[in-house]
Amino acid sequence: MNNRYESPLSSRYASAYMLELFSADTRYQTWRKLWTALADTERKLGLPITEEQVEELRAHITDIDYECVRIREKEVRHDVMAHIYAYGKAAPSAAGIIHLGATSCYVNLAIKLCGEQLYGQPRAGHGTLEGRRVF
Repeated sequence: MNNRYESPLSSRYASAYMLELFSADTRYQTWRKLWTALADTERKLGLPITEEQVEELRAHITDIDYECVRIREKEVRHDVMAHIYAYGKAAPSAAGIIHLGATSCYVNLAIKLCGEQLYGQPRAGHGTLEGRRVF
């Protein structure tokens, strides 16, 4: 199951919202959204990236092949690179532009800085990151 965060404490203390927020699906789909936004922005700035490549990335944000990621991560021992590889398999015309010009910190730091703002409005009682803007 990839749509829920799992820990020994989660069944006792975590809400359904928090389980989804910290799930593998949410984390890695957010990485794909960030890579798509990066590619689209680089295209608009004049890098040799086509609209078709960006659209192919958009079309494959949610279909994550976790088995492909697992196998690749075992080989390269790097979670971000394993996900870039799997995303490239899903969107082959865009494989060469995924994560172009970024470091591994790009996806992890963006999630930490933006928090719930990437997922919509914070819910009552879940805290906010007031004063921060996404992108």
